Amino acid sequence: MCTAATYKTKDFYFGRTLDYEFSYGDEVTVTPRNYKILFRYMGEMESHYAMIGMAYVAGDYPLYYDAVNEKGVGMAGLNFVGNAVYQEADEAEEGKENVCQYELIPWVLSQCASVREVRELLSRMNLVGTPFSEQLPAAQLHWIIADEKETITVESMKDGLKVHENPVGVLTNNPPFEQQMFQLNNYMHLSPRQPENHFSEKLNLTAYSRGMGAMGLPGDLSSASRFAKVAFTKMNAKSGDSELESVSQFFHILGSVDQQRGCCEVADGKYEITLYTSCCNASKGIYYYTTYENHQITAVDLYREELDGTKLSRYPLITGEQIRWQN
Repeated sequence: MCTAATYKTKDFYFGRTLDYEFSYGDEVTVTPRNYKILFRYMGEMESHYAMIGMAYVAGDYPLYYDAVNEKGVGMAGLNFVGNAVYQEADEAEEGKENVCQYELIPWVLSQCASVREVRELLSRMNLVGTPFSEQLPAAQLHWIIADEKETITVESMKDGLKVHENPVGVLTNNPPFEQQMFQLNNYMHLSPRQPENHFSEKLNLTAYSRGMGAMGLPGDLSSASRFAKVAFTKMNAKSGDSELESVSQFFHILGSVDQQRGCCEVADGKYEITLYTSCCNASKGIYYYTTYENHQITAVDLYREELDGTKLSRYPLITGEQIRWQN
């Protein structure tokens, strides 16, 4: 279970939470322009846009959860279990490019400088379910893809590949995106302002607490509730335009759906938690993150790397709590 969002001040920001009961050993990973990306059906790409994001690196191959390229396009894959359906490679539509589910993020970010270009690329692609390995089967995902101008959601379902406009710049998990958007109608009465009495003019009803304009906003950890909660929070959030103000506010936005150990039991004694939260300044290529055990914001700068290099740069997550003593 995860949540992703976009945010725009002076710069464009893109990030997500990754909520799960264990980590695969995630690392902030930079793929430079001349790292050779091997695609299962589309051959080798020797030169491409550089990208930075969170990945599990298997056999020197970055399996990205989320990433942003040097052109400012961001992309994240989120669980879509029970609804995601991929094509079989030997049954896919002829004349289109076969791309595996695990390759989709590098396939898109390596060659697209805008969401407009992403749309064109997707129109000539078959998304196939060939697994990375026997140990790593194809994950059931859908994707949020964004630049500073627009956001889309991509879902591969039983009736084909769908590309949706995403006007809220938010994605969680099930149900499918169109249903998530429709359910926002249930919350159209919510407001950051104090409510007025529309119940009855015969009753002297008053607001007895701050924040009552948002009464009815979901607070549970289900994906539909997280979608509504983070959409409301993001679309009403205010911050200054500076980097520190923008980054701080972005972490507050995603913090509204943070998952605490013990609140979402997935098996006996096993609990889903927010393993990490990311915020990438897509305009500047700076990837910020926090982890469940480390609330201090850590940053990795794409442009401090050798972007014309050939090898991945990998940064294991700093997971221990960092406390700054004042006395």
